[in-house]
Amino acid sequence: MAWVYLVIAGIFEVVWASAMKQSDGFARLGPSIVTIAAMIVSFALLALAMRSLPLGTAYTVWTGIGAVGAFLVGIFVFGEAASAMRIFAAVLIVAGLGLMKWSA
Repeated sequence: MAWVYLVIAGIFEVVWASAMKQSDGFARLGPSIVTIAAMIVSFALLALAMRSLPLGTAYTVWTGIGAVGAFLVGIFVFGEAASAMRIFAAVLIVAGLGLMKWSA
């Protein structure tokens, strides 16, 4: 169950990062509220996952899901550049996440 909590926590990390981008530096109320609510859910689920997963594994996987997820949202929602080097970097992050999962 810890891995389920961790993956969902990572998804909520993507949600809060995306909402923070849309909040315009917390100047827009709606996205600011979504940011804070998603942060609370993300941190709470991460804390639950850390009850049985090692700190290094849980935190690395959580931030990796957030990083790659935010990268994909940036490309598909915000129209950010998808250069070959950026895609390769994201692939390396995913490979590292796989290694962390298998080593736990």
